[in-house]
Amino acid sequence: MNTKTLKRKLKNREIIFCVTGLGYVGLPLAEVLLKKGFKVLGFDISKQRVRMLNRGKSYVEDVPDEIIKNSLKKGIFRASYDEKIIKKADVIFICVPTPVDKNRVPDLKYVISAAKIIKKNIKKGHIIILKSTTFPETTEKVLLPVFEDKNFKEGKDFYLGFSPERVNPGDKIHTIKNTPAVVSGVSKKSLIFIKEIYSYITNQVVPVSSPKVAEMTKLLENIFRNVNIALVNELALLCERMGIDIWEVIFAAKTKLFGFMPFYPGPGVGGHCIPVDPYYLSYKAWEYDVELDFINLAARINESMPYHTVNRILQTLNHNNILPGKAKVLVFGVAFKKDVGDPRNSPALKVIEILMNKVKKLSYMDPYIPEIEVKGKKLRSLKMTSSNIKKFDISIILTNHSVFEPEFILKNSKLIFDARNLFKSIKSKKVYKLGSS
Repeated sequence: MNTKTLKRKLKNREIIFCVTGLGYVGLPLAEVLLKKGFKVLGFDISKQRVRMLNRGKSYVEDVPDEIIKNSLKKGIFRASYDEKIIKKADVIFICVPTPVDKNRVPDLKYVISAAKIIKKNIKKGHIIILKSTTFPETTEKVLLPVFEDKNFKEGKDFYLGFSPERVNPGDKIHTIKNTPAVVSGVSKKSLIFIKEIYSYITNQVVPVSSPKVAEMTKLLENIFRNVNIALVNELALLCERMGIDIWEVIFAAKTKLFGFMPFYPGPGVGGHCIPVDPYYLSYKAWEYDVELDFINLAARINESMPYHTVNRILQTLNHNNILPGKAKVLVFGVAFKKDVGDPRNSPALKVIEILMNKVKKLSYMDPYIPEIEVKGKKLRSLKMTSSNIKKFDISIILTNHSVFEPEFILKNSKLIFDARNLFKSIKSKKVYKLGSS
């Protein structure tokens, strides 16, 4: 395929896309392509996900059922767990998880597995784009050797590149369509092709010189947040000791119109990227004999926050003459961020895990997440009623969902520990805050 042919096929919607991995990254990407009128084939090893999608049911909050249903009716979307579906596509996106293992070592097994599946079904002219967050040189040193051999060359027989995902779950303002896309290619021709493809996905395309630059860009974006959250978390600890309200400090500081960006303290960091990305970069840095002390320290500070949060909760109980071992505790919110149903790496789960053995009873409310499992124990979300709240000795705010009405919670709670500043300027002797004495 040449550039002229690709442009014509994109314009005429003759290009078929395959999204490999239909999770929080892959499904929103598929939605954008479907809205543009392209045919999209979804591949996922989860039979449950595939069956739901083929029934017109979305499991990602940002992707409405109606988009899936309409696309199925039009015949432009189909999901499958049969890898042979990949052969029917022209462009393949890899959108699979990149976690760390229990030793915080990057685990690329899903990326490698997806690559091997694609390799078995690859055809001449395939354009393959990795979107999964990973350390620099993954595309060229891990993926490329899987696909390329002496008779099948990148830039000639197939095309490979990396474009980092920039999905912000729950964000209705910054979408895939209006967020600039960083793109790269192993070869010049791959970059040209991937730039052209992304011109149909987003309003602005930012080409960079190599996949490792694009991979590092993604890590910089997330580690920037991790480091700044760690900074404000550490200041929150100091403010607690000094009798200063960190939330008031941040509010005042953000009135400066230059040189400052607000970040907020909390019980830790969560999601599929921010807690993980420092370890992806550290892992690669060791290969070059570089110790990322500053970045590693920030990660450790954020990982310590669930423990500090539990200590503050126990202190709050003791201060109010409630023995922790006899306390009934209600947690508000277990998602990793506001207004999403995603509990991945949520600090709330860590807080619950630590707290479970220290109190008499622990329950939670989260309308986005009906059930969780912590240390082998399943918990179901309670309904948000006044009678349910009144049964507990303390309400703990770990995720500040918009549906959580501060006045309602305040009225029905005996005691409150707010780790997310849900109560903002509301003053009450019942309310204790993280980052404030």
